[in-house]
Amino acid sequence: MELLQKLGREFAFVVHGIAAVSLDNEVVSSTRIREAIRGGDFNAASQMLGREYALCGSVMQGDQLGRKLGFPTANLDVRGLLVPAGGVYAVHAYVDGKRYRAAANIGMRPTLQSSAPELRVEVHLLDFEGDIYGREMEITFVAKLRDEQKFASLDELRAQITRDVANARTSF
Repeated sequence: MELLQKLGREFAFVVHGIAAVSLDNEVVSSTRIREAIRGGDFNAASQMLGREYALCGSVMQGDQLGRKLGFPTANLDVRGLLVPAGGVYAVHAYVDGKRYRAAANIGMRPTLQSSAPELRVEVHLLDFEGDIYGREMEITFVAKLRDEQKFASLDELRAQITRDVANARTSF
């Protein structure tokens, strides 16, 4: 507090201290919020944040594999952001002020062979057709459908995505 107040005098902003906030008899902290998000406990994270946990990024072009499999995805640029554990989730996606039901995959895409795997957040908007490249998308999490897993072939992956999308539809 003292450092913030000193900086406030120097840079002309006001600092107000508040009492520690608790949830379930434990102090709310940024560490605790990050742990809840990484662990997929979005209810606890949202209670501690005072709002729904959301992940937001610009939609960027990917390698078009989702489109080839029959499930086009919006690839979110989430570099530097805290993301939940890898897996498939039912989510709400917000683009241009409109809400869509969606299925999101978070992970390293272990089925695909890559010399430099990177974390991807890929969102398939249900019942949507259109171009949203370059737009901002925000997603909020409804339910985790399954953990990330490796498949023996793209046909097996396509079959699982079909099941994931069906499961996402029943989660709303």
